[in-house]
Amino acid sequence: MRPFDDPSVASAFEALPPQTRAGAFALRDLIFDTAASLPTAHPLREELRWGQPAYLAPKGSTIRLGAHKSAAFALFVHCQSRLMGDFTSAFPGEDRIDGNRAILFDDPSQIDHTRHGWLIARALTYHL
Repeated sequence: MRPFDDPSVASAFEALPPQTRAGAFALRDLIFDTAASLPTAHPLREELRWGQPAYLAPKGSTIRLGAHKSAAFALFVHCQSRLMGDFTSAFPGEDRIDGNRAILFDDPSQIDHTRHGWLIARALTYHL
């Protein structure tokens, strides 16, 4: 597991219910792995936004991880961006979606590195 630079982010992960925490950690790994392959995603910052772990790249749009009322955990993107619309056009019917703001998960095994990595890469480079 990649160490935390910010103890408040580590505390936010520890406060999550076990299933949510497992999924959020899996998505966190995917975010850092995806960012490593994108020179324009550096430096990637990890901090709290609205009490949730958030990931910000210099030319990107914020990604957040956390619990959701209709799922164990979710990957959130900015609701006023075109990110979710582009994702659902590229991968129609592949995931449970909450409007234009989140992909919903019930288990970490639902995370697809190719499909969800595509969305993460788009978010990390959104303003290029």
